[in-house]
Amino acid sequence: MKPKLGILGAGKLGIVLAQRAVAAGYPVTIASSKPAQSIKLTVSVLAPGATAADSGDVIQQSDVIILALPLSKFRNLDPSLFKNKLVIDAMNYWWEVDGPRDTLIPAHMSSSEAVQAYFKKARVVKALSHMGYHELHDMARPFLKTDRKAIAIAGDNQHNTSEVATIVDDFGFDPLFIGKLAQGKVLEPGQPGFGTALSKNALQHRLENKTQS
Repeated sequence: MKPKLGILGAGKLGIVLAQRAVAAGYPVTIASSKPAQSIKLTVSVLAPGATAADSGDVIQQSDVIILALPLSKFRNLDPSLFKNKLVIDAMNYWWEVDGPRDTLIPAHMSSSEAVQAYFKKARVVKALSHMGYHELHDMARPFLKTDRKAIAIAGDNQHNTSEVATIVDDFGFDPLFIGKLAQGKVLEPGQPGFGTALSKNALQHRLENKTQS
């Protein structure tokens, strides 16, 4: 039986991820910063099969939570609700939306390390963040298709990253483990992994060459 997925963020990325989850056979709920009733119609039309819910219900009912919020909003969430939850950090920092980076993320940290530091008792993995929502929608392919694209995964625990790799695979992409959460910085905007929609070999080659240069 597949784990219950909860998506926090009902913007373009959140909706596409809900579509991918439903197509892969996952039970999925999705929340925005608004009451569930205000996004119910949007979710039913754009991601049929997913269920709109309030954020507290999404967190409580889900085994895996995907953060698809503006990065500046994650500190509005109650970290105590995330105890033992597997959290996929799909967020990115954007100055125009989030304001000065150093008010959110310490300079020495990747954004996902800061997310883990805030959700101390959660299990945070960086994934589903470096590819645009259009590509996530259009480029999903069944297992063993030769033109499959890769999604990079960074995390500090092998069991957690393996769980996320299964989800990425089910969503229609090849999982590529790139190292600890700190290494997830190469997937952030302005870094070599960001914006990439490449095969597994091509993405690995790109990241290895850029990080060694």
